[in-house]
Amino acid sequence: MNHLSHLPAHFPGLVMARVKALAFLSFLVVLASLDAAAAARLGRKGATDYVILRETGCPEPEATAARELAQHLQKIVGVEFPILSPGDEVPDHAIIVGAGPTARRLFPDVAWDQLGDEEAVIRTKGSRLLLAGGRPRGTLYAVSRFLQDQCGVRWWTPWAARIPVNGELRIPRLKVQVKPAFEARDPFWYPAFNREWAVRNFSNSQNAPITPEWGGAVRYKGFVHTFYPLVPPETHFAAHPEWYSLIKGKRTTERAQLCLTNPQLREFLVQRVREWLKESPEATVISISQNDWYGACECEPCKALDDAEGSHSGTMLTLVNHIAERLGPEFPKVAFDTLAYQYTRKPPKTVRPLPNVIVRLCSIECNFREPLDHASNAAFADDIRGWSKICNRLYIWDYTTDFGHYVQPHPNWFVLGPNLRFFHTNHVRGMFEQGAYQSHGSEMSELRSWVLAQLLWNPFQDDRALVREFVHGYYGTNAAPHILRYFDLMTGASAGYKLGCFSKTDTPFHKFATLAEAEKIWQLAERSASDNPDHVLRIRVARLPIRYVWLSRWVELRKECADAGGTWPITESRKQAAAEFAALANGIEGAPWTKVTHLNESALTVEKFVSRFAEDPKP
Repeated sequence: MNHLSHLPAHFPGLVMARVKALAFLSFLVVLASLDAAAAARLGRKGATDYVILRETGCPEPEATAARELAQHLQKIVGVEFPILSPGDEVPDHAIIVGAGPTARRLFPDVAWDQLGDEEAVIRTKGSRLLLAGGRPRGTLYAVSRFLQDQCGVRWWTPWAARIPVNGELRIPRLKVQVKPAFEARDPFWYPAFNREWAVRNFSNSQNAPITPEWGGAVRYKGFVHTFYPLVPPETHFAAHPEWYSLIKGKRTTERAQLCLTNPQLREFLVQRVREWLKESPEATVISISQNDWYGACECEPCKALDDAEGSHSGTMLTLVNHIAERLGPEFPKVAFDTLAYQYTRKPPKTVRPLPNVIVRLCSIECNFREPLDHASNAAFADDIRGWSKICNRLYIWDYTTDFGHYVQPHPNWFVLGPNLRFFHTNHVRGMFEQGAYQSHGSEMSELRSWVLAQLLWNPFQDDRALVREFVHGYYGTNAAPHILRYFDLMTGASAGYKLGCFSKTDTPFHKFATLAEAEKIWQLAERSASDNPDHVLRIRVARLPIRYVWLSRWVELRKECADAGGTWPITESRKQAAAEFAALANGIEGAPWTKVTHLNESALTVEKFVSRFAEDPKP
């Protein structure tokens, strides 16, 4: 029944008109509320009312930050944002970049003189937006945080980014003041060695390299293992054998160290370190650290001190303290860095690092399949807790790759976040996350670079959500579920295995059943991304580690397949499989990030690796 039939014929039309009018008014109210909630509307129908203001003569990093902002906003909104110098009258629609006089005048409630050199401030007042921070890097980080948090930008790699298009970009009211969780942040993976990518993702690694106009970086003089560079045996051993380790009753330089209690050597080292620092005035850290092997001195004074301290860190730290105390007043902005590594890993009983001494604790012996606070890593966990109680500036040298096989599955993806949270909870101030640093193409190097960089800024983010976000963004939404299933497969298959940073190819998670399932997953991932050539190429590079294992264990895997009555999932010809591997690993024209130069730290080349498979094995 038509319940309006008794009303005038034109009444339904009046009702509908009233409904449409109310709907339109509601729409306007919603728009008004959105505009009221938004402090700034940076774009409107392909135009903008906004300008970017930076002070004339501002520091170079702030000028760079203004250009970064302008370039990205132009891509997002689709219109140019002019960069101007502020005059006496500041426009209402202005983005103020940098910590200059205009910012200080318009935002007097910011404690400008108390900002750390990497602290970022993001604020709105009326329709104005402030992006500023401490010097030299704070303003750059404010721009990066704003573009990521408010605009949805992601810089996955130096060659792949997500820059959303949003011509109606609205910014909510903001009052943000943040700084990184760690003062030194180095995701030491090959894709991270790019200046722009590093700054955009908050890395201050000297390995990028980050030039002064991009904010500079933490600069080391002598990064590590500096004993022999400081005191070259070929120059000094003949005249001063007593400066080198006494081992089994003999002074030697063969896989040895220095005699750290020798008073003449100590004075020589003070002078040498002074020379090094004068050679490199940009350095903020100098390394005085053991060679990359054992061989501690066994002379009576060294042994007595180490025995009393319960660790070889006794002599090591006593030496570094001596140098830091002597040179600290002359170089007040320099920290004196040493290692707690292998034989020096255990903290001493009574010696304490001076405030200007950095101790870098190394995790090389650990099980990287599990978090570092897991029972299998109890000894390391005890050491970090011990050092954290006595060290003002504790740094970590962590290991996140397999040096023996860069291009091989290394299922540590889900311990990166827990480890960084563990470090931060134990008062660690600097992080060096050593990865595959010599070549593109290493296993999930792009993912680890980005996830580590994000976590080094804030380790209390959901690390698994970051992994998912990267996989969706870099490999594509269609392929992402398959790749994430691969991570779960390999993580599960590696349960109970001690995953070191020099692992073998013959592991429990490199058996036929697991690899066959992994191969199917990668094939599905590639097929699902077939409409996007970029995603397909990235997936093929990411599948190289599985193919590396197929080739390395071909004979054993064929036997496992036959014994299980399985179906061989790739070509029957090892020679052909090797040719396919080489064709991709040798690089694709126009995509330099596909070129693999090192398959391991010892510089195994693709050519040498595949030469082992020039002939198919006999049945």
